[in-house]
Amino acid sequence: MSDQEQAELRLKAARLRQEHEDYDAAINAMIKVGCDALQIQRMKKKKLAIKDKIAKVEDQIIPDIIA
Repeated sequence: MSDQEQAELRLKAARLRQEHEDYDAAINAMIKVGCDALQIQRMKKKKLAIKDKIAKVEDQIIPDIIA
């Protein structure tokens, strides 16, 4: 993998982490306000999907080494 590809993946991971944090803040605000539980659950599901994307990108950056 070239340095540029690795840099692009790191940037993508950083953007996804920021999006994950944004969802976390939104969910906490929705809980404080007392929004519908179904809406909160949907937001949590989206947040989890982003976490999965982060894991996939990080796996591409640092692949597992089979010893």
